[in-house]
Amino acid sequence: MAKWAVIYSSVTGNTKKIAEAIAEEAGADLFRVQDAPEDVSGYDVVATGWWIRRGQPDPLMAEYLPKIHGTKVVFFQTHGTGPESEHAVTSFARAGYMLGDGNEVLGTFGCRGKINPAMKKRRELQDPNDPHGGAKGEERWRLASTHPDEADVAAAKKLVHDMEHKMELKARFLARMAAKKAEAEKTKAEA
Repeated sequence: MAKWAVIYSSVTGNTKKIAEAIAEEAGADLFRVQDAPEDVSGYDVVATGWWIRRGQPDPLMAEYLPKIHGTKVVFFQTHGTGPESEHAVTSFARAGYMLGDGNEVLGTFGCRGKINPAMKKRRELQDPNDPHGGAKGEERWRLASTHPDEADVAAAKKLVHDMEHKMELKARFLARMAAKKAEAEKTKAEA
């Protein structure tokens, strides 16, 4: 198995729970983003996780992502929205733009997470048509209130095996391509 680092930012414990599941499954070194190494070149895979703030990784992770260079990266996030929501997808895209040079994003994982209770006051003050307020907002809060759950943790652990499998398939493909190229060069030299 590849050598993994799991680096996360968490306020309410949602992202930490997913980070711990990934780290356990990968046998990874686990770091809070505040304690993460500046140089990750000793790792084959760096999994970075955050909570979404304003459609992107939270400020601590946003500050850390540009420091990652030349490695394979896995993104994971927790949020009050659905995992396939535009809000969640946009956060992954913005994280990709924030990364330093020479990285390969292997995959992503997102799940709902309990919304920070400090947001309740904001929710109460908002316009009922705001997506965070009204009946829509209440439903989002209700759905998020039980996550991350055991199914989310199991899916996060499965992510590790999916990414390992993806790397294995790519390595086999590249080896086949290199062998074909070497054979073609040998044939050309003999002609």
